[in-house]
Amino acid sequence: MEYLLIQVLNGVQLGLLMFLLAAGLTLTFGIMDLVNLAHGSLYMMGAYIAWTFVTWTDSFVLGALLALPATFALGVVIEAVVMRRLYARDHLDQVLATFGLILFFNELVRVIWGPAGKSIAVPTFLSRTIEILPGVPYPAYRFALIVVGALVALLLAWLVARTRLGMLIRAGASNRRMIAALGVNIELLFSLVFGLGAVFAGLAGLMAAPISSVKIGMGDDILILAFVIIVIGGIGSIKGAFVAAMVVGQIDIVGRAFLPDLLKTFMPPASASAAAPAISQVMVYVLMAGVLVWRPTGLFGQRT
Repeated sequence: MEYLLIQVLNGVQLGLLMFLLAAGLTLTFGIMDLVNLAHGSLYMMGAYIAWTFVTWTDSFVLGALLALPATFALGVVIEAVVMRRLYARDHLDQVLATFGLILFFNELVRVIWGPAGKSIAVPTFLSRTIEILPGVPYPAYRFALIVVGALVALLLAWLVARTRLGMLIRAGASNRRMIAALGVNIELLFSLVFGLGAVFAGLAGLMAAPISSVKIGMGDDILILAFVIIVIGGIGSIKGAFVAAMVVGQIDIVGRAFLPDLLKTFMPPASASAAAPAISQVMVYVLMAGVLVWRPTGLFGQRT
């Protein structure tokens, strides 16, 4: 039971990280109707920018606080220079253009930071374990990720449901032509939404950096999961992205933790250990397929 509890918490932590990435993606996809394959590059840039500021300031907290506005500014620049020219194009043009951005950012990182990966040390005050239950230790940094991710999710829910900006975001998701006709500065709204999505992606990248390597292309694999999450949850739905991220996180982590022992009953141990991660990933895509068959717009997507 202790091992199960720890793995469930690991699944929650992974789910919250993926939610941060998927939330920005569902904002841009659901509101701006923009297929942004370069969203994973913003995840990578957030990690590299955080590494730079942490190195300069010798403080993880201060480096993270400086990296977030820098990532927001980067997102606003990308929206103004590149994305604004793609809104009137079809999705194929958007896919090709944002794929080009992936190549651009990968080479930019190679030029500025070099081809070797970087590492960010876990903050000293979090490099220990805490007891989540008597006799059940859990890494303090991973628990801090859960707390921060949950707070950001609550903040985003409040922003979307209770503020004027959230009202405009929800209206834009329903009918962006109508809110433009009502006098809303749609270009400014899109810049803010894209910058907000970049902040969430960068926050996910900098929080994941101490528990994984900061390297070129680090956002490519997790971007696929982010797309799966917004498809399961429903395009444009923040609540759907959160629920889907929690479910996907549990399937991935719990499957990797418990499937090897189950497979070892009828497979060699080496084969079982190799097959378990692949089966966990397949289960995520099976879930997506089942949701699309049952509800093509996703769990919380708007029926059309």
